Order: sequence, then C-alpha cells, then structure tokens
Amino acid sequence: MTTRVRVRTAIAVGAAALLLVLTGCTATSSDHAAKPTTSATATRSAAPYEAPSRAAIATLPEAKYNAVIGGLLPYYQNDIPKVADESYTINADAPLYGDEHRTPVARLAAKNFLGDPTVVVPVRVSGDWALVMTPARQQLPSAAPSGAAAQTAAWIRRDLLHKRTTLQDHLVISVSKQTVSIVGAGGKVAHEFPAGVGAGGTPTPTGVIGYVQARYLDPAQNQTVHKINLTTLHSAAADEPYGGEDGGLIGVHYEAAARGAVSHGCVRLDGDAVDAVNALPLGTVVQIVA
Repeated sequence: MTTRVRVRTAIAVGAAALLLVLTGCTATSSDHAAKPTTSATATRSAAPYEAPSRAAIATLPEAKYNAVIGGLLPYYQNDIPKVADESYTINADAPLYGDEHRTPVARLAAKNFLGDPTVVVPVRVSGDWALVMTPARQQLPSAAPSGAAAQTAAWIRRDLLHKRTTLQDHLVISVSKQTVSIVGAGGKVAHEFPAGVGAGGTPTPTGVIGYVQARYLDPAQNQTVHKINLTTLHSAAADEPYGGEDGGLIGVHYEAAARGAVSHGCVRLDGDAVDAVNALPLGTVVQIVA
C-alpha cells in the first residue's frame, strides 16, 4: 500500500468526496486566551492595531493544507513550548501576520476542509498576540535547495482564540528508532509502538513539531476502521512525494505493513497503535526526532 496523503481538487462534490481525496497516504491504487510565557518575544507594531474588515480578510489567501504562502513564517522549533499545552478555535476567519504585525499575510478559516472547527495551537505569546502553527507551507522544497520548512507559523490576535481543550499528552515520532510514543506532560512515555517511516528518497521530516489538525475515515482508500491522523507537517524534501495536490502532507495512519523505512513520508502504525493515537484530542502536538 502507498504511504502519502493525496489531495486532488474537489468542487461541488460534498464533504464525503472531499475526504476521499485527502488519503493517498494510505491508498493502494468557557473561552480563554492563550497563556502568557515570560520567554515570549516578538516585534511589535508601533501603531495601534486596526483589525481588517471581514471583506478584507476574505481576500487573503487561506492558510490551508495545500497552500504555499510566502508571508508565513518558517517554524523550525524542535522542542514543545509550554504554551502548546492547550488548543483553541476561532469563531470567524481570522487574519494572520508576520513578525511586524502590520499587514496581514493570510487568513485562517474558522472551518477546516472537513467543515469542522479549525483547531489552533499556539507556540508563543507576546502581549495581545499569539504565534500559532498553520497547516500551510511557506515555500516548496523545489524552491529551497537546502530544504523547505516542514512547519509554518503566523501571528494572530489573542482575543480571537477560544479555548478548546487542554493537551495533556503529545506524540514523539523517532525516525531512527522507527517508533511512535505517547508521552505525558511529565515526560513519561505511556505507550511506545513500532512504526513505518519515510524511505530514503522520501524521508519523514525531523527536528520539527506540528500537531494533529484533522482525523477522518476514507472508505475509498480502505480506511474504514482506523481514522487517519492528518498533521500540519509537510515533506521538507519533495513538493509532492506521492504525487497529487496534497501539499506533501504528513499523516499518521493504519497500514498492515507498519515497519521499516517504507513510506513516502507518512508514519504507519498497526491497528492497536493508531487507535491509541486516535484517542488523543485534535491539536495534540507531534514531535518528530531523528
């Protein structure tokens, strides 16, 4: 079975059809603002903030799974910051900014490609702003000889964030050990599972963090029992390792052959392992180490 998430353009075919195109990875063929942290720093705009109108926000490119938006910030953090222990949602499409906080570079949609609330995870806060990870790319690997960032980030106003849940656990994917571990807040490994990872020409990115942005079944790809975990991470080595138009997404999913360096970048697990991962909330941070 193949091991990359495939996304093709789907127009007016309904939510079910949209699910089918996001899973070539497995195919055969109440409210709180983000918590402050003393280590947060950011470049602040000298002028008072003026929110763009809804009409202006609607004209911005959407930071979604297959978008490439140069104004986003490459995010190379390999440790999990304390502020990333909560996930959030937004009530309406929100503008995203670079470090200067002046001109919006993209928008984050309130609903994701499944029609579900978009899950947002901050990695830094500074005053009225939060730096959040996004599902889009900043640059294609083909345009970056030394490799593109597997994860991006952007600044958003903190008052737009509404707490969804506390994230008590996170995932650690070790490419060299070929394992996936569920790790608690205290750093204790609760479960460790063998895994299949990217092959030599299509490696799983390392030294990065992202999070589980969506989870779904895909009957067209024989994924009718174990939901696919779609992360915000992308291949750093190839534009489309599996082909298609999915943006080189990294998924964590079921596969009968779930051992070795065998995939196009995705992470393969057996049934029991992927069910354990599926029990974690959306927004769960994914840390990939060498």
